[in-house]
Amino acid sequence: MPKTAPYGTWSSPITAEALTKSSINIGDVLVDPVSSTVYHLEDRPSEGGRSVVVNTKSAKDLFGPEWDVRSGVQEYGGAASIVHGGVLYFSHFADNRVYAVKEGSQPEPITPDNKNHRFADFTVHPKYPHLLVAILEDHTNPLPADVVTTLAVLNTQSKTVYTIISGADFYNCPRFSPDGKHLAWQQWFHPDMPWEGSEIHVGTVAIDGEGKLSIISPTYVAGKRADISVAYPFWTSDNLLVFTSDISGYHNPWKYSLTEKKAGPVLPSPVAEDFSSPAWFLGWSYGASLEGEETFYTSYRDGRSVFYLIRLESGTITEVECPYAEVEYLRRLSGNQVVFMGKKSTEAAAVVLGTISNAHASFSILKSTAGESESAFPPSIISVPQPIALKVPPSGEPLYVVFYPPTNPDYAGTSIAGEKPPCVVHVHGGPTYAERQGLDWSKQYFTSRGFAWLDVNYGGSSCYGRRYIDRLVGKWGIVDVQDTVAAVGALSTAPYSLIDPKRLAIRGGSAGGFTTLALLCFSPHTFATGTSSYGVTDLRKLCEDTHKMESRYLEKLVGGTPKEIPEVFRERSPVFNADKITSPLLILQGSIDAVVPPEQAEAIVRDIEQRGGKVEYILFEGEGHGWRIAENIKTALEKEIQWYEGVFSLKK
Repeated sequence: MPKTAPYGTWSSPITAEALTKSSINIGDVLVDPVSSTVYHLEDRPSEGGRSVVVNTKSAKDLFGPEWDVRSGVQEYGGAASIVHGGVLYFSHFADNRVYAVKEGSQPEPITPDNKNHRFADFTVHPKYPHLLVAILEDHTNPLPADVVTTLAVLNTQSKTVYTIISGADFYNCPRFSPDGKHLAWQQWFHPDMPWEGSEIHVGTVAIDGEGKLSIISPTYVAGKRADISVAYPFWTSDNLLVFTSDISGYHNPWKYSLTEKKAGPVLPSPVAEDFSSPAWFLGWSYGASLEGEETFYTSYRDGRSVFYLIRLESGTITEVECPYAEVEYLRRLSGNQVVFMGKKSTEAAAVVLGTISNAHASFSILKSTAGESESAFPPSIISVPQPIALKVPPSGEPLYVVFYPPTNPDYAGTSIAGEKPPCVVHVHGGPTYAERQGLDWSKQYFTSRGFAWLDVNYGGSSCYGRRYIDRLVGKWGIVDVQDTVAAVGALSTAPYSLIDPKRLAIRGGSAGGFTTLALLCFSPHTFATGTSSYGVTDLRKLCEDTHKMESRYLEKLVGGTPKEIPEVFRERSPVFNADKITSPLLILQGSIDAVVPPEQAEAIVRDIEQRGGKVEYILFEGEGHGWRIAENIKTALEKEIQWYEGVFSLKK
């Protein structure tokens, strides 16, 4: 018989140890275009956070335990490997060199020994497979303003590297056409982020008598600096390039014909959904070509993934049932088959095979990430996300949140009459990002113990259109704070009345850590406590110390540079307003974080300690911008819930 107990005191089989013991994450899905063999990248916290390429069918690693497939390009990395003709090419994190390996053999380096060179996002020439093009990020001069990003050729025979495209500040998605005669790529310039203004270009591939590849006649295709974002180009034929553009206000599919030399929308009228998301990590993909003129796409609606079948010639679009809340790494397999990483709201992430026929799709799991421990959890313990669209007073602007109620089959509810649950309120990082609705066991760790959980996709979040993203322009530290306060105000009062307004914990990482700290500073009576993980405390220092990609991000988010508006940077920085923090604060930080260095956390910790405030600081050695090592993931989860139990005086 289910029992009752106060919210926040329930016993749960979902332990931090169980979640980290054998957990893996899918970091990429790869397809060998020659053999149609599927591979995937596993991030393994239990092995020190290293990433491993696995043959999905045989479940065999392609190399031994000393190898780690990761790239430091743009610090966040991604797209660190590619498979072609049975050969895996990958970036090894320890030395930044690119290696080649066949199953059953040992990796061999194909780039010179130069740790200042970082490589990612490879494309293999279809007719001359010893020639690869990749992003080259040169850190010979390590200051962010001096780091040079180009597109370069990697010759696997001569083991040489040379630049073929330069001039822009950033590059992404180099892609050879199927016949190898053209190369497409995305590029953008400071101070833009790629979702603010970017360009797609196409160039003709030339190979001279000595076998050296170059790009001639580079042609602008679409996009506009500071205004129009274009992203994720891929070829559907030798002649046709497909990508997304947000010129309509939403990232919708566009196409470019080499014959007509003209770009335009695929759909006869825009769909009010984003068919891609901001490229924080390299290698994401949201479209895949099928047979004939058909393309399979995923978009976002109400924060969840949606599938579409699109005919490129006519622009006919047909929705295909999508059982997955979250879809990433969508790749063409062969014929009318695709593979991708799919995550349901009630099931762990998996590598999924999709077969499309007559506007219908069938799906089968090739590899599930569910470990032994997670498989033992009863399905009824999972709290199912409830997306809610609110209105922000007094403007009536939309505000998107996702609520997870306390859920545990062993409990019928609370034993205290009229009690509402304590709520963990999560604000995502980015800040141009969005919290998804795929199963996240760390959320279930809290909800299965009788906590409510609330994800706030504040104004500025992605996947709700360009206008929603632009709500944060010049107002980071204002709109995100106001929206979060409005969200908990709405859910703690009628008609919702879902949470206890006196027992709210705010938490977030990176930009979410900044918003967490800003809320504790500027709305000190809203939250009883907070947890900031690798959060920004000093906006001015962030401009000085962060990496190249984000080094000018704040010019739009804050509304200028620290020299132009020093008072605004000071007013919005939590470190200069720490005297306003009255709630107990937990701060978690990685020792080798290059995005938000430890000095940011340590400055605000010192200030709070000097004033006699309650703060605890935990520094995880060897961790960067997020936790990769199992023991640290476990410690962070356990420490956070213990912190809330103490603040809320929860006794089991």
